[in-house]
Amino acid sequence: MTEPLPPPSDFSKGSGAAAIGARLRRLSERIDRDAARLYQESGEAFEQRWYGVVQLLSRQDALSVGDLSAALGVSHASISQIRDGLAKAGLIAWEIDARNARLRRLRLTPKGRDLAARLAPLWAALNAAAIELNDEAANALAAIERLEAALAGTSLYDRVRARLD
Repeated sequence: MTEPLPPPSDFSKGSGAAAIGARLRRLSERIDRDAARLYQESGEAFEQRWYGVVQLLSRQDALSVGDLSAALGVSHASISQIRDGLAKAGLIAWEIDARNARLRRLRLTPKGRDLAARLAPLWAALNAAAIELNDEAANALAAIERLEAALAGTSLYDRVRARLD
């Protein structure tokens, strides 16, 4: 006899720590969906996943995909996909590094800088709302930082392999 399935919205919650990845993805998707609505309402064509790259490029003259990957803690492949989307939107351009011909330095175009300036008030409001949420959730960021540190010490992969071996 099989167990009845709980309502879909409760399955991950009912799974406890075993569903931590699913719950983090769900939170991320919810935050991204709300941010996308705000960008759409503002009339600006901007994707939330571009935020970190645009912010870093607005503060630096030019950065490589590797620089961006390291600063944001995401894969080169993710940054390359973001680069392609930003280039298609006309928000970034790149140049070949004078010291290393294999390296491209990305920079915001004038259109990208203008967009960043127009979005600055929305980003400030998003930041203030994030601070409010973090406070309301009793410093959820500290728990995320502890989780990141625990995974840096021993990856999920290594923890599971140790149990299977």
